[in-house]
Amino acid sequence: MRHFFLGFLLLASCFILPNSVSAGESKSLFDGKTLTGWEGDTAKTWRVEEGSIVGGSLETTVPRNEFLCTTKSYTDFELKVKFKLLGDHSKANAGVQFRTKRIPMNHEVSGFQADIGQDYWGALYDESRRNKILTGPDAATRAKIIKYDDWNDYRIRCEGTRIRLWLNDTLTVDYTEKDEKIERTGIIGLQIHGGAKAKAYYKDIVIEELGEKK
Repeated sequence: MRHFFLGFLLLASCFILPNSVSAGESKSLFDGKTLTGWEGDTAKTWRVEEGSIVGGSLETTVPRNEFLCTTKSYTDFELKVKFKLLGDHSKANAGVQFRTKRIPMNHEVSGFQADIGQDYWGALYDESRRNKILTGPDAATRAKIIKYDDWNDYRIRCEGTRIRLWLNDTLTVDYTEKDEKIERTGIIGLQIHGGAKAKAYYKDIVIEELGEKK
């Protein structure tokens, strides 16, 4: 009986193990020291400071939007990012791009953004495409969860046409894309917005790729 039971467990493991492997593994996109795997204006805008990716300045006005982007594209995934935004709260702005494309011969990108700053914390913005907030939290919710001048957390989950954002563990966006022409794959990008003296920090950038949904 004992040998039969052990044989049953071995047979069952043959069916269980493949599913556990295909569930996906978390992978860090930033090694804390270099910008390996990323591309953008590393001459003037983006650098590594004290274990964080940093863009912008508090001494001079950021002249234009700048994006540091991954060299790899992603489709369905869960992305976690810690970030901090410094500067005038009424002007400073940044964001995390996803399912995004570089615009050829331009410093801008086109795609979804988990917005940061001003009245847009926790909102889903469509950068250089529809150029508008698609959805986001109300003012009362924002006031409860934002940590100004301190570290905050974004969790971004894309599954097929569904996009969800959590800001500091509070669900702020649950959006389903109706337009079939909108691409479901693209790069990840970090933004510092132009027009203000502002500095954005990003660290602990971790992604888990999910099985693509049809």
